[in-house]
Amino acid sequence: MDAALKEATAFWFMSILKTRALIVHFLVGRNDLHLNWPTRFNILLGTARGLAYLHEESMPRIIHRDVKASNILLDAELSPKISDFGWAKLYDDEKTHMSIRVAGTIGYLTPDYAMRGHLTEKADVFGFKVVALEILSGRPNSDENLDPEKIYLLEWAWTLHEKDQSLGPVDPRLTEFDENDATRLIKAALLCTQASPMMRPSMSRVVAVISVDIEASTVMSKPSYLTDWDFKDVTTSSFLVDDDTSSTESIVVHK
Repeated sequence: MDAALKEATAFWFMSILKTRALIVHFLVGRNDLHLNWPTRFNILLGTARGLAYLHEESMPRIIHRDVKASNILLDAELSPKISDFGWAKLYDDEKTHMSIRVAGTIGYLTPDYAMRGHLTEKADVFGFKVVALEILSGRPNSDENLDPEKIYLLEWAWTLHEKDQSLGPVDPRLTEFDENDATRLIKAALLCTQASPMMRPSMSRVVAVISVDIEASTVMSKPSYLTDWDFKDVTTSSFLVDDDTSSTESIVVHK
């Protein structure tokens, strides 16, 4: 691993030594933890700020490559910490993208990266939208135990958005929540799903939308990978294609 990336990873690792991976237990119902609305909002805002720092303020700049719920740890005060930089990559402003072998978790991978291996910071932006929808709804990205129209969270969220029912995915266990905050978070998440990386906002812009510094764009459309594909989501598998492996060969899936 590059020395600079080792140093950055060490900094983040030291800050999460006392954290616990509570989010996954919360999402799959394996823990009695109840996250109220202010806590969920702060988790997402803190995660967005952390990614914005990695992309725009860190020197060198870092693409995480595996933004998912299990890599967002919570400390004793339930403040989020981004963890697991094992697949992270450094990048500079002179490159439009990096062409590398694909690594990440199915269900959180952006189509342009998964299919073409073109990596930019917008891959992390895409992963963030999945985490945002999961924390808002209190459920994982896919759940075969739900009604057919609700199995795949992103598809369901877009369907409700098109029916002018954007707040539909909000966790019904939340007896109180700020509708304006929730609406902004959902709009920000859906913006992060856009098929073209250029149409996805930067993480600093996501932070600004969540923080009410700017208005969320109303110009967005349901991405083609949802309308054109028979999309089957899996969120518990990760894969990595080794650098020595041809891109035409099968990927290795890690459960």
